[in-house]
Amino acid sequence: MPGETSIRRAAPADYPRIVEILTASGLPLAGLHGPDDFLVLCAKDEVIGCAAIERYGRVGLLRSVAVTATERNRGLGRFLIEELLTRARQEQLAELVLLTTTAEKFFFRIGFRTIQRGQVPLAAQSSVEFQSACPASATVMLLKL
Repeated sequence: MPGETSIRRAAPADYPRIVEILTASGLPLAGLHGPDDFLVLCAKDEVIGCAAIERYGRVGLLRSVAVTATERNRGLGRFLIEELLTRARQEQLAELVLLTTTAEKFFFRIGFRTIQRGQVPLAAQSSVEFQSACPASATVMLLKL
């Protein structure tokens, strides 16, 4: 665990901070289901990062991955994603998909591979992320769990 950080499930009181971090990171808020889908990364008692999985059967849509600008490039994003992947496997998800316009290299290093939109399971394609929140030019990536 890098430094004095911890990861936990988000609580309703964390939601305004999650929205603040996502907004500052330029990530879409459309389609967010609230804090229930989120894990939060904390330094002491402050939320400094977040990530969420929306479930579509055995497929998860990874979204809203962000770390505050002052905490980036310290391995914290990877730490957060690795915990999220562990939990996704425990919950028996078969694969994760994501859309990104800026972090393709980051997710590639974790093991995600680029795919075509049409290769995404139909249930996940019905999400707000695929329908309207992310541009058609976004890179689609997949990780088999």
